[in-house]
Amino acid sequence: MAHAHNLAIFRGRLKFKSNIQKIWGVLVLLSIVTAVEVVLGIYKPASLMTPLIETPFEGGFIATLANIFLSPIIYMKSLNLIFIVLTIVKAYYITWDFMHMRDETSSLRRMVVWTAVFLICYLIFILLQEGGYVFDVYFQGDPLIKRDF
Repeated sequence: MAHAHNLAIFRGRLKFKSNIQKIWGVLVLLSIVTAVEVVLGIYKPASLMTPLIETPFEGGFIATLANIFLSPIIYMKSLNLIFIVLTIVKAYYITWDFMHMRDETSSLRRMVVWTAVFLICYLIFILLQEGGYVFDVYFQGDPLIKRDF
């Protein structure tokens, strides 16, 4: 037994008359987001190539916690942060509309999202740990000696 699909995007702010129109609407949205990413990647505005804050917070325990939790955001180049946000927006709309997650139960949606969030956090942890090791090997001691991994 077939059921009617939700023909709205942007939480109901934009409604379509048929599934075909909705597919084209989401395609246009994703194309615009991709075009913005490509233009930013080609031109790389100088104002977006600097981090929001360049020096870490100094002080006690609160400053250390702020450095740990905010470092992936505020010490990153603004352009990279924009790319990450736009990629997440595209992934959300692809999953939500084309993979029909909006029609699934909330428990299945949570299971998919929480698994992805856990794996992404784990990957970031591994990359930061290995990146710190590689930095220590390459840039500590004699800068002329390189090691083969």
